[in-house]
Amino acid sequence: MQPTGMFAHRFRVVLATAALALAAVIVQASPAQAAKTCNSGGSYDMGKYWISNNLWGAGSGSGWQCIWNNSQSGNNISWGTNYSWSGSGNSVKSYDAAILGWHWGWRRTGTGLPVQLSANKNVNTGFTYNVRHSGGAMNVSYDMWLHPMSNPGGGTTPSDEVMIWTYRAGGAGPAGTLQATVNVAGTSWDLYRGRIGGSTGWNVYSFVRKANTSSATFNARDFLNHLVGRGWMSSSKYLTSVQAGTEVFTGSGQLDVTNFYANVG
Repeated sequence: MQPTGMFAHRFRVVLATAALALAAVIVQASPAQAAKTCNSGGSYDMGKYWISNNLWGAGSGSGWQCIWNNSQSGNNISWGTNYSWSGSGNSVKSYDAAILGWHWGWRRTGTGLPVQLSANKNVNTGFTYNVRHSGGAMNVSYDMWLHPMSNPGGGTTPSDEVMIWTYRAGGAGPAGTLQATVNVAGTSWDLYRGRIGGSTGWNVYSFVRKANTSSATFNARDFLNHLVGRGWMSSSKYLTSVQAGTEVFTGSGQLDVTNFYANVG
């Protein structure tokens, strides 16, 4: 039976109001989805950074990984990656990361890089994230590259790599051997030293945080100065890249980066 007269008018108003309310709920519950790629080498530009689905070690196992961009506000970005890897438990499958500066070539402008260590400029950075992981080893870390020249090309091998591990799971360990436990940026770290690729490769130094964290804020210059102070690195070297992401050996999980920034100057 169809309503008639004044009752019909009120009935239609009620229906229209209810429809608008329902539409509002639907819009709020379904925000725009971030762009996502699962292609090896897939990437997205985000201001002065870019994020990369860098599956460089996938040949040591089998599996998949994806990245997506969430938001950008000034120099701050948020993004995410999920993955599932099997295979050798001692080999890294991927390092999906946000990249500032050089990564086997230059891509974005306005990065503040390269910068010579002797200039003693600040490299202020923050990294806040949530981790879900099971079934193997992984870490969340910074990766910084250094060169003896200010403008390395895409095929120029770096001289040094400095990693800062802020989180690890499943027994993940860095390249090289443990040298000391040090205090940098107000926190204790195990410091490892090694080399990758023999005479044609580069030095690698890894600061592994003694206790996991999901939020790190520091001046990366302090870590570089520590290595210079030990006589392991020359202050004539140029910092060419600051990256932050997750190295996955094996297992399944997800990294949600709620905020990342790196400002040089």
